[in-house]
Amino acid sequence: MGGENVSLVFKLYCLTVMTLVAAAYTVAVRYTRTFSSEVLYFSTTAVCLTEVIKLVLSIGMLARETRSPRKLLGAIKEYVLCNPRGLLKLSVPSVVYAVQNNMAFLALSNLDAAIYQVTYQLKIPCTALCMFLMLNRTLSKRQCVAIFLLLVGVILVQWKPGDAAKVQIEQNRLVGFIAIIIAVVCSGFAGVYFEKVLKSSDTSLWVRNIQMYVSGIAITFMGVVVTDGEKVLEKGFFFGYTPWVCFVVFLASVGGLYTSVVVKYTDNIMKGFSAAAAIVLSTLASVFLFGLHITTTFMLGATLVCLSIYLYGLPKQDVSTLKQEQANGESKQNLVTV
Repeated sequence: MGGENVSLVFKLYCLTVMTLVAAAYTVAVRYTRTFSSEVLYFSTTAVCLTEVIKLVLSIGMLARETRSPRKLLGAIKEYVLCNPRGLLKLSVPSVVYAVQNNMAFLALSNLDAAIYQVTYQLKIPCTALCMFLMLNRTLSKRQCVAIFLLLVGVILVQWKPGDAAKVQIEQNRLVGFIAIIIAVVCSGFAGVYFEKVLKSSDTSLWVRNIQMYVSGIAITFMGVVVTDGEKVLEKGFFFGYTPWVCFVVFLASVGGLYTSVVVKYTDNIMKGFSAAAAIVLSTLASVFLFGLHITTTFMLGATLVCLSIYLYGLPKQDVSTLKQEQANGESKQNLVTV
């Protein structure tokens, strides 16, 4: 599966879904963490439940891929039950993703969606650094310029977003920024690590997901016990769950699966640019939900973001092909001269 080629339409479809999910997820989490303070749900349970749903969906996708209950059970037995080494390998991103997801809830509890979206884009250069160190992958000069424009753009988008008039809660900005920086580092490392595992073998994407989510459930459940164990026993696992909270869990589940697909068939930098494009959508949503005011810097920043996405998406020129074409041209010219 690792060597499969997919159409451009499929890649664009995945990236579009990723963009919409990233925008909706940020706004929805912020909404649920600021408008339901009296019956605030436990974020650790939401993260754990998300892992359970992703595991179920991955098993379903593997069943569709194998097209046989016998083959499905055989794959689970071979790669999950009888493969502790594989589980250990995928437990690394499981731990890191668990930390990242919990830090995202903590950050959005203390920072508005605008500041979160801007700061979270630091994962792009962080991912690029991890790709250089772990995959020996370099960026072209144009891509470096695109990353610079992206960073400038997303900063300008929310340079002075104004007060969110409809949100009145006590926040700790320092805690929020520390949480989001941890999330950025986790995102960059875990994404590149998972990409390296996926593209280093022909093992099914859904098998890898199952391995990761099995570890993820165990790790996130431990997080529930350690962080909110007594409160969960007292009030219940689903305390404070509303349709909006269920929507957050759904977005996190779908987003996690699409992230795996995008990592498999594109790369993490492209995934980062998809999330950057979601800044515009989430900011517009914040105008209606949180009373955010759009400024001139937002318009300038949005333009830079779109430009950076266009520059990064331009195909790289194959140097070997170019040299071959030049050689062929010189040969033809010599024949004409003779």
